[in-house]
Amino acid sequence: MQYSEKVMDHFMNPRNMGVIENPDGYGKIGNPSCGDIMEIFLKIDNDIITDVKFRTFGCASAIATSSISTEMIIGKNINEALTLTNKVVAEALDGLPPVKMHCSVLAEEAVKAAIEDYLSKKAK
Repeated sequence: MQYSEKVMDHFMNPRNMGVIENPDGYGKIGNPSCGDIMEIFLKIDNDIITDVKFRTFGCASAIATSSISTEMIIGKNINEALTLTNKVVAEALDGLPPVKMHCSVLAEEAVKAAIEDYLSKKAK
C-alpha cells in the first residue's frame, strides 16, 4: 500500500494532537469494521474555531486524516468548517489508498459531530 509523502508526514508528525479540557465542542466517531476511533475537541469563540485537538486510535491514514482536518478547520467559522468533506480531506493529503478512504470519512464525521455538540450546547 503506497502512502503519499503528506500522509506519512502527518502520520509521523501529527499536528494538534491532544485533548482540550472543557471543550466547546466534542465529537467521537468510531468504525467498528476497522477499529479506528477518532475524537475531536474544539475551542470556539464567536463561532470561530480558535483551537482544535484530536485523539485517534487507528492506522496511519486515520492519524493523518485527523491531523490535516484539524489544520483545515482552525481559524474557520463553524459554517465554513461544516463544509469539510472526506473528499477534500483526502485531496489535501494527495490521496489515500481506496481501502483507506473510510478514514477521511471518519475525520469529516468527527469534525461535524464536534460542531453539532457545540451548536446543541449553544442552543441551551
